[in-house]
Amino acid sequence: MDKEKRPSLERAAILLALSETREEEEELRNSFSNIFNIRCAVTGLGGTVANLRHTGKLTNSVMATAFNTGFIQKEARVIHAIIHATMEASNSVFTHTNSNASVALKIGLTTNFE
Repeated sequence: MDKEKRPSLERAAILLALSETREEEEELRNSFSNIFNIRCAVTGLGGTVANLRHTGKLTNSVMATAFNTGFIQKEARVIHAIIHATMEASNSVFTHTNSNASVALKIGLTTNFE
């Protein structure tokens, strides 16, 4: 990882989501955290689009990961922000997808706030 070029939070999240092994994921998380002071978390889940869209499984997975890893504090404004970010991202993924389609999702979370 080039120490001179700080990745954007979006790029860091995408790189985490694209990592192929747990080792690569851990290496990225450590680099982002130690070199660039970017806090990271990763979650994954799968199911049908209909199941993920309407049951809250996706939001629950993101929130559980955010809380369990210490990624966010349990403050109303932070929780509100991550719920809305998750909803916006899911709208982009599920808009033109058949509700019977099965998907596997890996989600990278990044922030530079304490």
